[in-house]
Amino acid sequence: MAYAATAGGSLPAMTAAPGVLALQRALVWLVGASGAIVFIEPSPYELATLAALLIFFATGLRMRLVFIPLLLALFLLNVGYTIGAIPFLDKSEVANWIATSWYMAVTVMFFAMVISEDTEARLNMLRRGLVVGAMIAAVAALGGYFNLVPGGHDLLTLYERARGTFKDPNVLGAFLILPALFCLQSVVSDKLGKSFRNTIAFGIMSLAILLAFSRAAWGGLILTSAFMLALMVLTSRSQAQRSRIIVMALVAVILAAALVAVLLSFDSIAEMFKQRASFDQSYDEGRFGRFGRHILGADMALDLPFGIGPLQFHKYFPEDTHNSYLNAFMSGGWISGICYPALVFVTALTGFRYVFVAAPWQRTYLAIFSAYLGTVGESFIIDTDHWRHFWMMLGTMWGMYVAAERWKANLDPASTATAKAS
Repeated sequence: MAYAATAGGSLPAMTAAPGVLALQRALVWLVGASGAIVFIEPSPYELATLAALLIFFATGLRMRLVFIPLLLALFLLNVGYTIGAIPFLDKSEVANWIATSWYMAVTVMFFAMVISEDTEARLNMLRRGLVVGAMIAAVAALGGYFNLVPGGHDLLTLYERARGTFKDPNVLGAFLILPALFCLQSVVSDKLGKSFRNTIAFGIMSLAILLAFSRAAWGGLILTSAFMLALMVLTSRSQAQRSRIIVMALVAVILAAALVAVLLSFDSIAEMFKQRASFDQSYDEGRFGRFGRHILGADMALDLPFGIGPLQFHKYFPEDTHNSYLNAFMSGGWISGICYPALVFVTALTGFRYVFVAAPWQRTYLAIFSAYLGTVGESFIIDTDHWRHFWMMLGTMWGMYVAAERWKANLDPASTATAKAS
């Protein structure tokens, strides 16, 4: 993959008129911002992504050698899903599931190709768009939870859990993690004014994650924040910068603990927190509980080369798989069951190679990489295979790999000369 990326880097960067560049960057911002509004279908995200896809292809979008393995993995993954779905395609929910899977694959390729060019500017616009979208979703979630929106409580909450502009509180919490990491980076490293604004934004997002009462999102925010901050310390270019990150991180932890303590003084929040924080949920325990289903389903998958088809698992067990890797096996058989984890884990392992590449977008890379790893881990306990932001991160990672190889090649005159000769 590194060789292919370097070969792709030998191609000259695409050039476009200033107006076209501005339009392309604005579309990246729009796609990022619209990703927060997905409780209606088709969602603004689908419409914005489709519009961006068409305009980018019309104004110039490059397919590189390094993306062929990605394209092949996505193609085989969805071929497996489609084969498994053949007996059930007369059912609209299955047909929609298959169509969504193919569409998610298209978005992966789109983000990979888009981010591989004009990388720093487009990542900056994507980051800004995601933060704006996250603020919309978080504010809506808080407004609904605290009854600040007339008639919005039922729309913006579910089972007394904040869900904002999402259908599911768990997905709201998961989506907010990456924008929260972007804000946290600013809190610990930017100048006072910008740091203060992002402190407020980070607090709002963190509060929305807390009130979504998603255990996976709570753990995800804590672990990805710690991992990202550790990477920032390791990649910092000065002792002063490292010291500031450590000090500001400790201050953030103290303030977060104080906020949680205040919130838990409210009986309704404390009761829900106690209930959700428990590890002995009824749907987690027993032979057919969440983890029992994982074992039984894995044993079942070994005997079903074509799986049982998408959305069929609940016909054999009380609930869905709540495990994306098992779901790939059950929905698409051995083809999807092999391709899905291979794609996810190869992307994750490759990501470690670029942590210390001091490209201009390194800080953004660390946040996306941390959030991506968090979702990879979360996929063991929840179905993430149709989370739009997960596929966006995966495609963006591949785009950054290509851009990083080209950036390194341009720094090394010998490598550049060799690439041109080839």
